[in-house]
Amino acid sequence: MSDYSEQQIETRLLELENQGLADRRAELSGDRWLSLIHDQDSGRAYVLRHGVDETEGGEIPQDIEFWAYPTYEAAERTYLQILDEADRDGELVDEDSDQGIGDTEVDGAELRDVNAADEEDPLVSDEAGRPRLE
Repeated sequence: MSDYSEQQIETRLLELENQGLADRRAELSGDRWLSLIHDQDSGRAYVLRHGVDETEGGEIPQDIEFWAYPTYEAAERTYLQILDEADRDGELVDEDSDQGIGDTEVDGAELRDVNAADEEDPLVSDEAGRPRLE
């Protein structure tokens, strides 16, 4: 990805993270996350630190930072060092977090809940309230 702009790399890393493809991911205080990502397409590994995207995928978070490494092992060392510093500073919330992964732009429509289709839903029942058997 050496031919890509910084913004293109940031976008790619956020997409990989939102698809659940981060090798490691930790939640930091202040709604921030730290991720270790091995991009299989480029062979490079990255450490990504970012805050919350309030635009649901419309913009890259302002406080995003990433560090690129030629090997996964080098990136992992940096990830563990940053994680250790965050822990010592009291900023580590969850060392293994999947909270906040995915957004509507990458993953499609969000489900309301498992009981969204109830007997009052015209796609599930007829006017008399009987289930449709189509």
